[in-house]
Parts: sequence; C-alpha cells; structure tokens
Amino acid sequence: MTHLSVQERYRADLTDGEGQPVEVGYIDYTQDGDRLALTHTVVFERFGGRGFAAQLVKHVLDDVRANGQRVVPVCSYVQKYVEKHPEYSDIVVS
Repeated sequence: MTHLSVQERYRADLTDGEGQPVEVGYIDYTQDGDRLALTHTVVFERFGGRGFAAQLVKHVLDDVRANGQRVVPVCSYVQKYVEKHPEYSDIVVS
C-alpha cells in the first residue's frame, strides 16, 4: 500500500513476475484538518472478488488511526465496511 498524500489517495499494488508494481486499486479522500473523507474505493475488474477492497480499507483505517486522525465514510463500500467492523467506531465521524 502506498499513501500518495499530494493526490489524496491510497494505492494498492501487487508485484508482477518481473518485479514491477501493478496497481490493484485505490481509495480517494479529501482532507479537512484531522478528518479524511473517504470518497471513492476502486479495485480494478481483473482483481475483483479477491478481498482487495477490504484489505485496502483496513489498511487506510489502520493508518488513519496510527496518525491520530478520523474518517468520514462517504464511499458506500467504506460505510458498509465500518458497519461490519465496529472496532473502528472510535475513528469514524459523520
């Protein structure tokens, strides 16, 4: 996972057979102070159905917590994820 703060994006990559990164998907956000509004989650079709979206959201939420920030789950996938994972309720705001 790579945090591209200038682009306000977290990106998930895999390594191909030649050791080169291949983008699997990303989460876009907007930041306002210590709050990150997670606006859009994408996993590219060829990587779908393998749990990459959940891994990406978990990584972002863990990073947000580690940095003392909070999230506003705008994206419907992130909303459903935090509903199923109440252990993140301490960092979720509306």
